[in-house]
Amino acid sequence: MRYYVIYTLLFLSAVNTAFAQKDQQAKAILSEVSRKYKTYDVIKTNFVYTLESPQANVKETQSGTLIAKSKTNKFKVTLYTTGKTPAVAQELISNGKEQWTYLKKDNEVQLNNVTNGDETLNPAHIFTIYEKGFKYVYSGEEKKGGVNCQVIDMTPTDAKKSIFKVRLFVDKAKKQIYSALIFDKNGNKYSYTMQTFNSNFKTGDEVFAFDVKLHPGVEVVDLR
Repeated sequence: MRYYVIYTLLFLSAVNTAFAQKDQQAKAILSEVSRKYKTYDVIKTNFVYTLESPQANVKETQSGTLIAKSKTNKFKVTLYTTGKTPAVAQELISNGKEQWTYLKKDNEVQLNNVTNGDETLNPAHIFTIYEKGFKYVYSGEEKKGGVNCQVIDMTPTDAKKSIFKVRLFVDKAKKQIYSALIFDKNGNKYSYTMQTFNSNFKTGDEVFAFDVKLHPGVEVVDLR
């Protein structure tokens, strides 16, 4: 019995050491992704967003565009309708203090203050998501969409979060996030896959605010 305990302790020690090494490897990879991202001023990326809900038997895919100012919390996420002639379906815009959610179908925009407690994930947060509120572990390499990726699994430190895991696929050569797969406790999965990445996009700050004048008749719902 005594030897069994000793062997068990040795095994657990080895496992903990392995995980510690993997954690350091994951941290090194993510730190490099974050460091590189923060050297850019404004980035623009086109992505594909997929929602899978087994309970509702739903699988939906949309294309989208992200414009983000890497050194601030300013961003604009645009999701498009599906079909031969995609049009804007929804926009999420933040100037770092206020956030607008525009629903074109309803011709409505909701205005909120940006809060640190907001756990909504969108492509603008993916590049630096690991920095706060997550544990992470390196899970090996995998080829995804023809790209050699380093895989990192992340879990929230707060068990009350609706999201229980985020799996990041990092382009090994470019040191950029290639794809993110998000799992929630309801069984839903959300994925973002980057298709293009422009690290030198030129735009003014006006893109990071919702302009009512450009949307005649839009209903503004102020939730601040």
